Amino acid sequence: MRKKRAKKRILLPDPKFDSITVTRFVNNLMLDGKKNTAFRVFYSALDSVSEKVKEEDSLVVFEKALENVMPHVEVRSRRIGGATFQIPHPVREDRKISLAMKWMILSARKRNEKTMSAKLTSELIAAYKEEGAAYKKKQDTHRMAEANKAFSHFRF
Repeated sequence: MRKKRAKKRILLPDPKFDSITVTRFVNNLMLDGKKNTAFRVFYSALDSVSEKVKEEDSLVVFEKALENVMPHVEVRSRRIGGATFQIPHPVREDRKISLAMKWMILSARKRNEKTMSAKLTSELIAAYKEEGAAYKKKQDTHRMAEANKAFSHFRF
């Protein structure tokens, strides 16, 4: 017997931009429970973004970058008759945001800049311009789903 589904936690909006999306991003960015450090890194990254991208507000750049990285379809494994098929599925709205944030943070961590805020700045700008590792991850996911479109009739 399965347990109950976990309750959705209500997040408080961040103090500077009053946005729940920012809080979610910072919670994913946080290491070892150091939320203030994560907020400091994120805010300094957004300050750098506003200096480098003059025509847009830094929060708008962040949201557009997140939108550019969000996947619309993904593949899930399903065993049918002894064989495992990669079946394309549309992604739930909540999961889209979650995947985009995780991909953005992971690809920022892998960058070669000196500080985390510099890494995050360059990754946000790259995603805003539809380039960079996180955007490539989205494209690869979509390409995989497109390649396995023939198995979409196995969807449950």
